[in-house]
Amino acid sequence: MSLLTRFRLSIMMFLEFFVWGSWYVTMGTFLGANLAAKDQEISLAFSTQSFGAIIAPFIVGLIADRYFHAQRILGVIHLLGAVLMYLLYTSNDFSFFFPILLGYMILFMPTLALVNSISFNQMKDPAKEFSIIRVWGTIGWIAAGILISVFAWDSQEGLSNGLLGNTWLMAAVVSLVLGVFSFTLPATPPRAKSNDKVKFSELLGLDALALLKDRNYAIFFLSSVLICIPLAFYYQNASPFLTEIGVENSTGKMTIGQISEVLFMLALPLFFSRFGIKKTLVVAMLAWAVRYVFFAFGNADEGVWLLMIGIALHGICYDFFFVSGQIYTDAHAGEKFKSSAQGLITLATYGVGMLIGFWAAGQISNYYLIDDRMHDWQSIWLIPAGISVFVLLFFTSFFKKEEIKTQSNHS
Repeated sequence: MSLLTRFRLSIMMFLEFFVWGSWYVTMGTFLGANLAAKDQEISLAFSTQSFGAIIAPFIVGLIADRYFHAQRILGVIHLLGAVLMYLLYTSNDFSFFFPILLGYMILFMPTLALVNSISFNQMKDPAKEFSIIRVWGTIGWIAAGILISVFAWDSQEGLSNGLLGNTWLMAAVVSLVLGVFSFTLPATPPRAKSNDKVKFSELLGLDALALLKDRNYAIFFLSSVLICIPLAFYYQNASPFLTEIGVENSTGKMTIGQISEVLFMLALPLFFSRFGIKKTLVVAMLAWAVRYVFFAFGNADEGVWLLMIGIALHGICYDFFFVSGQIYTDAHAGEKFKSSAQGLITLATYGVGMLIGFWAAGQISNYYLIDDRMHDWQSIWLIPAGISVFVLLFFTSFFKKEEIKTQSNHS
């Protein structure tokens, strides 16, 4: 791959995740502060990601893989996305906001597969080349979070002046830039013939359900769905929690989670090869439980270090479970079910698991609402901590130690 191609793909990844990071982290805080949304409405807003993840395989499988160049679809989606983001910027009540966000996420979630497809199409050795490109996405997410805190949109004064709404305008502008830029990316023609018969079981990865006949994989699969319930609590509640208890520059501080994600991504291959799949997954689930206990007992003053460690554990929580899970899935699937197995695990986790998690987080947050949008956060955080411990005990009890042969093409 030429230096120019690598540069273009890196810019694409940076902008893709900058757009998402511009609004996703602070959306819960924005909805409460700007639109006076209730906890259940906030959970409904976050669940649009799950609906998008469920519908995404149809868009990519039916359209991108069969009829159009991936980079052109990416461009069109982000140009439409810029319009929808601007409409979200102008919204002043949840009933106007929600359907637009739902439409946006149904369009946006397939772009995560499209940027990967465009990248892989240019690579001779994805195992070596992809991580160098993909890390720019994480840097883009970090940059968006830092900018929000630099502009003080998430400060107490900024919140009282409604400045957090500017995140949608920032996302709209960058989405417009990415939309135009996408048309300059390397050509990525459709892989399937347009007259090939469409199999919905393949689009959803359902033909990979045969993998669940393997007891160990079935235990892993169920654990993956269950661990997404506490994961949803973090995405939905972390920003409102930090803001409510008075942590300054909370969005900038939350980027510590993405920085740790980069570091632990580099450490994962070594840990995985030395300790194996079971210990890697156990460490991840233990990190989830520890994180939420730290959130439960931390505060904005002398206990702020507990909060910072909890945020920094994101790298272990996410990489050690989800990335190692993708490697494990890849090793079990073999050539026949390789792509459909990844589609199935994504559908089960980001679709089903997190949909349940977002709903539960909204119900529990509302239950522990004290008054005037103040919550009993200690009780709220101890619940996902308990769920994490339950999943950990379930997994360690039933998952038998297993050695897997990792393949060089698993990126």
